[in-house]
Amino acid sequence: MQNGTRRSVLDGRHRALGAEMDNWNGMEVAFSYATDPCDEHDAVRIAAGLFDVSALKKIFVRGSDASSVVDHIITRNMALIPPGHSAYGPNLTEEGTICDDAIIFNLGGNEWMVVHGSGQCMKRLQESAEGRDVTIEFDDDLHDISLQGPKSMAFLNAHTPIDLENLGYFHQQRTELFGYPVILSRTGYSGERGYEIFSRAEFIGDIWDQIVEKGTSIGIMPCSFTCLDKIRVEAGLLFYPYDMKEDNSIWEVGLSWAMAKKGANYRGKEAAIALRGKEKVRLIGISVDHHDALAVGAKLTMNGKEVGVVNSPIYSHRMKASLALAHIFPEAIAAGVKLRVEGDASYDAEIRSLPFYDPKKNRPHS
Repeated sequence: MQNGTRRSVLDGRHRALGAEMDNWNGMEVAFSYATDPCDEHDAVRIAAGLFDVSALKKIFVRGSDASSVVDHIITRNMALIPPGHSAYGPNLTEEGTICDDAIIFNLGGNEWMVVHGSGQCMKRLQESAEGRDVTIEFDDDLHDISLQGPKSMAFLNAHTPIDLENLGYFHQQRTELFGYPVILSRTGYSGERGYEIFSRAEFIGDIWDQIVEKGTSIGIMPCSFTCLDKIRVEAGLLFYPYDMKEDNSIWEVGLSWAMAKKGANYRGKEAAIALRGKEKVRLIGISVDHHDALAVGAKLTMNGKEVGVVNSPIYSHRMKASLALAHIFPEAIAAGVKLRVEGDASYDAEIRSLPFYDPKKNRPHS
């Protein structure tokens, strides 16, 4: 499907909220609303924020060879992911570098759902499916909205027959929400406990409306991609192709934890292993004493020498800091190193451990 031809059925609702729309992954998405993104940010951390993330692509892999196909396109051992569970991981090239990332859901009965962004996941799936007993179906009728924040569980639990308190992290279940058929998944992109809601185009509008109508009184509000960028950077969550690109290895961007050590037979495995110790850059977090977000692509320098680049900058009013995910030459990472950010102006930068927010990553697991 060509860029610009995909459309969320929630498009009119976004525009009614004063959205500034822009294209991501072939779909117009709400990059901002008339509301203040700082208020949206507060909603996610204090109550819950509602996002339309239907621009993520949903692909169904079905057939007797489905498990071996999905195992081949992600760095996880999918044989260890039982029905009702999912796993996140990068997709690799034959050279062992990152060409996309995805969450893959085991729906049971030789059926898997692959949810990915703007990289090469579909192409890699089709390559891995050649000669196998499997069908690959891109399904753009299936929409995906996400309710993220500490009040999300109690709110949704009142409107579904299942007990969400017992739905584990990276678990999902087919059920109903407000009487409509959905897949409810305890996943998200926020650093908070939250849920993704997958449902058909004919149902998703009323589901969205009911969440907004019934949730406003407890602080739930629609949230934009500007807000999404703030919360995911605070949580140290990567976005392809900004924080990880096709010339990056998993070792360079801190994703070695998602690399199965045994059993998996994924594309690029041996090449990826061979790249360990050959890192050209490292992913870092930086904090800058500045009242606004830095510019994407701003240079990092050390003693006047360029040593890195800013990839994902935000200003966090909650943490009262200008924060960014950046790439830096490995030799520039050392205790006491003083960095400068060079752009329209120059600022001192401090390397910070990731994630910036909730460093022990307790909140999604609570």
